Parts: sequence; structure tokens; C-alpha cells
Amino acid sequence: MTKQTVVVALGGNALLRRGEPLEADTQRKNIAKAAQTIAEIAKEFNVVLVHGNGPQVGLLALQGLEYKKVAPYPLDVLGSETQGMIGYMLMQELKNLLPERDVSCMLTQMTVDPNDPAFADPTKPIGPVYEEAEAREMAEKYNWTVKPDGQYFRRVVPSPLPTGIVESDAITTLIKQEHLVICTGGGGIPVKKENGKLTGVEAVIDKDMSAAYLAQQLHADALLILTDADAVYLDWGKPTQKALRSTTPRELAQYAFDAGSMGPKIDASCEFINKGGKLVGIGSLEDGLAILKGEAGTNIIAE
Repeated sequence: MTKQTVVVALGGNALLRRGEPLEADTQRKNIAKAAQTIAEIAKEFNVVLVHGNGPQVGLLALQGLEYKKVAPYPLDVLGSETQGMIGYMLMQELKNLLPERDVSCMLTQMTVDPNDPAFADPTKPIGPVYEEAEAREMAEKYNWTVKPDGQYFRRVVPSPLPTGIVESDAITTLIKQEHLVICTGGGGIPVKKENGKLTGVEAVIDKDMSAAYLAQQLHADALLILTDADAVYLDWGKPTQKALRSTTPRELAQYAFDAGSMGPKIDASCEFINKGGKLVGIGSLEDGLAILKGEAGTNIIAE
């Protein structure tokens, strides 16, 4: 029987957790754990893996600011660097766990609308977390926009919606050949197309929205969003918090979710379901396969 296809969106914070040192060894250890879950899913499903890059792209930007002899590299170039860095580590770990499988990493460009209103209201957190005083100091020094992220603050950048996948045909070909494909990393490298030419854009696309877009394009059977929360909660962080185990876009529309964390995941999930998707699962990395089976996390389904 042909395996079902699932697009798995792996959060950048699952690879470099909040408060951890942003070091290669730390990331490797976390990626090794993530790969075990992905490999488990890949034994039962055709997996297309999308990863976040918020901590990583922010780190590269900080490193670039320290070297004064050249102008800082733009975010689209830094995004491509994170695709290579994270993709390489994931590809290596997955191949070690699944030596019989073809594992491919596709450097992926994602088109955006240069007139997207997101450019006027940056919301995408990148880089490490800061105490408020330090965040304000960094914002003044580097002309950043900073916003609260839980009890801390982070730099935020524009996060426009994806409008197209430049390498879509190549991704589809690899999937048909039963490769485990890693693509649209960090939401994809943001580019615009003008006069028939592609050029980079200073932004970081939300990886969950890109994963939903990719899942639509592939007519995937499911979208699985793995994060640092074990489910979608109402009243998160309060004594009254309650996990949603099975829900619909109609029900979710009644509630407000944090624009810096769960909000984009809910938006992406509802987008996928409303465009014909059958199932979205949201939950912790460790519960990946159980979420798809309805045994953990939150399942979002059509009415």
C-alpha cells in the first residue's frame, strides 16, 4: 500500500532551545533527538521535512555585526546559510538512522509579495532571548525592532506570506522517487520576482505558513507541526489553562493566540484545512507519531 505523505514542520526552537547556548554541539545533540522522531514517522509515512531557523538566522546576523570590515549580509543570504547548516545536520543524522533511505536536502527559494503589509509590522522573532534592558540597548545600537517573547525580549523582522515555491517541481520529483526530502528550511529563502528575475528580500518567512503552503501544493495527507509545547492550550500559562485535543478552524477562530508563538501555527493550520487539507497535528517533538495517530497533542480537522 502506498504510504501517505506528511509535511513535518520542525521548530527552530526545538533545535536550539530557549536559554541554551547557541553552539554547534548543542544543536547537533538536539538534532540527533529530533531525527529519531522523524525517522520513526518516516517508517510509516512519506516525510517532507521543513525546519525553522529563528535562533540560527539571528545568531548569524549577530556574528556578522561583529566583523566590521564588511557590510552585514542580508537576511535572505543568512536564511540560505541556515538551510545549508541545519539541513546538513538533519540529513546526516537521518541517513545514519535510515541507511536504506534516500535523504535529500533542497535549497529552496520562496516568493513573497514585496507589498505584503508584514514589512510594515515586523513580528517574526529571531536570534537569542534578552532581558528587556539589554534588548532595548541592542535595538538602539543596531536599529532593530524588539518585542516581548514570553518573559524575555527578542529581535523581530518582517514575515511576509509565501506566494510560490521556486523549486516546486524538483521537490515533487524527489518525493515521487521516495526520498525523505528536507526543503523550504526556515520558511524558504525569501525572494521577489520582478521583470522575470528573482532577487532576495530582507525578511524571514514563517516556517509553519510555508509548511502549510507546501502541504497544499503537494496535496499532502497531513501537516504535523512539532514545537516546544505538547498541545494547543487555551489560557496558556494560567491556572485555567486547558489543552485542546481535537478541534476545528471554526472553533479556533473564537480564540486569540500569541502572535509570537502559537498564533502563526494556528493560522497555518487553519489555512491548510480550509484549502482542503484533512489533518493537522500540533504538539511536542517527542510525541510526533502519536500526534498523527490522535493519541497526543492537538488534532485539527475539517468540519
